[in-house]
Amino acid sequence: MPLQEQILAKSRDSILSVNRVLRNTYLLLSLTLVFSAVTAYMAMITNVAPMNIFVLLLGYFGLLFVTTRLRNSPWGLLAIFAFTGFLGYNLGPILNFYIKSFSNGTQLVMTSLGATGVIFFALSAYALTTKKDFSYLAAFLFVGISAAFIMGLVSMFFHLPMLSLLVSCAFVLLSSGIILFQTSLIINGGERNYIMATITLYVALFNLFISLLSILSAFGGRK
Repeated sequence: MPLQEQILAKSRDSILSVNRVLRNTYLLLSLTLVFSAVTAYMAMITNVAPMNIFVLLLGYFGLLFVTTRLRNSPWGLLAIFAFTGFLGYNLGPILNFYIKSFSNGTQLVMTSLGATGVIFFALSAYALTTKKDFSYLAAFLFVGISAAFIMGLVSMFFHLPMLSLLVSCAFVLLSSGIILFQTSLIINGGERNYIMATITLYVALFNLFISLLSILSAFGGRK
């Protein structure tokens, strides 16, 4: 086969591989979002109490570790649904808190949900159409998320509302950066595992939604 045909064949295979990862990622992301919405609704209607922070962190990192280890196995699909279902179930008490504690609680939740969707689709469309390489954000995102996570724990244990609000603002920016970074990673060939791509985007969306809800509630009306 002539060199030019080999190059064209490799390019075609690369495009097909990228499209396959994108298709599988968005399909799995949609399914996990629906599943977590179901588990959140179940937690809401049964009035589940908020989970202890240490149990929550243990479950989060434990299921994340399992999913990462099984990412190349069919069991990885079961693991990612367990992970997203767990987060969705823990989202239920949070939603109940906002709905019951604020006079416009339902509106806050729906506004946060709508804003999350708009931000995700806008950033994804930008990354897909421009095909820019956002891999340079990796170090910044890692440091930023680590710092925001620690500050979030500090604000929680010491009950610092202003710090909590700043952390939420930081997570909105960081989550947006992760969406750009992960989408760019897929279309530029840096990510070929759709399970890992899905879990990264899911966590970004989860944090984005929670952070927007926290920010909007600062301007909401307490009952």
